[in-house]
Amino acid sequence: MKKGVLLVNLGSPDSTDPKDVKKYLDEFLMDPRVIDVPKWARTLLVRGIILNTRPKKSAEAYAKIWWEEGSPLIVLSERLQKKIQDKINIPVALAMRYGSLTLKKGLEELVSQGVEDILLIPLYPQFAMATTETIEVKVEELRKEFYPNLEITSLPPFYNRPDYIEVLSKSIAEGLESTGYEHLLFSYHGVPERHIRKSDVTNSHCKIDGQCCKTPSEAHRYCYRHQCMETTRLVAEKLQLKEGTYSTSFQSRLGFDPWLQPYTDRTIERFGKKGMKNMAIVTPAFVSDCLETLEEIAMEGEEIFHETGGEKFTTIPCLNDREDFAQLLTNWIEAWRIKDLKTAIA
Repeated sequence: MKKGVLLVNLGSPDSTDPKDVKKYLDEFLMDPRVIDVPKWARTLLVRGIILNTRPKKSAEAYAKIWWEEGSPLIVLSERLQKKIQDKINIPVALAMRYGSLTLKKGLEELVSQGVEDILLIPLYPQFAMATTETIEVKVEELRKEFYPNLEITSLPPFYNRPDYIEVLSKSIAEGLESTGYEHLLFSYHGVPERHIRKSDVTNSHCKIDGQCCKTPSEAHRYCYRHQCMETTRLVAEKLQLKEGTYSTSFQSRLGFDPWLQPYTDRTIERFGKKGMKNMAIVTPAFVSDCLETLEEIAMEGEEIFHETGGEKFTTIPCLNDREDFAQLLTNWIEAWRIKDLKTAIA
């Protein structure tokens, strides 16, 4: 069977026009794996409240980070796709979970080239309901409806793979060169605590008590919090970071339910108030820079740090289209192409 690859990232509005942002936010926030409440409640919250106020503010935020070529996330994802495609001789398509560059278009692009066997690569190192799971569920729905004869295999979360940690650590080390930083903050995308419990296949292990993520369990296969903590631990070990010079936090939260803590903005504020003058921050939940990394972290985070007395704020870029990251993904694709995925990259 002819093989092909589908890279999938989050997505982006078509432009910074509030109408386009509203359309994008509606698709994103109405996803039951993003806001996992009954549909009537989700509709009331999203279409009755959020979309009446947030699109204008979000459009202003997108305008701050928008590139001449368009959305940074889309542009960087396209560059990564091209680098991978230049290295292999099977088709590599790109799609987004939300927005105009749909999963349907990505699948159709591959099918139109005669592809019958697809490696799906969600561009997220860690598993989460609102990222990897929603991609896999939507792709399966499309397969059943439009492409029942397609074979689709999904790349497992790669947060703890030694070759990934090697590339991530190298990028962080390069970003820290000559900074003289006092503290490195690993900031991950936030999710509600209930997502962690819902993903617990044991129905009992995840207590979010500071110990469950350290205690070996089958639950860790789908535990976003554990996988974030483990990413931090492995990088710290690789870079030989001293205890107390690094920590983990979670950014972005919505509504009044508890989300994973500590919160990034409050952590940055606390550092500034404690007298820290020089900090660095990295965002390993993303492989491509986007609104959250470029605006929430690099702009808002730096503003908070300066307002509370901090001086130097270093933001380390995501892996984006780094040559070593493109080669890493290519290696995994090539292993899948010639072998069964489980034995090739297990």
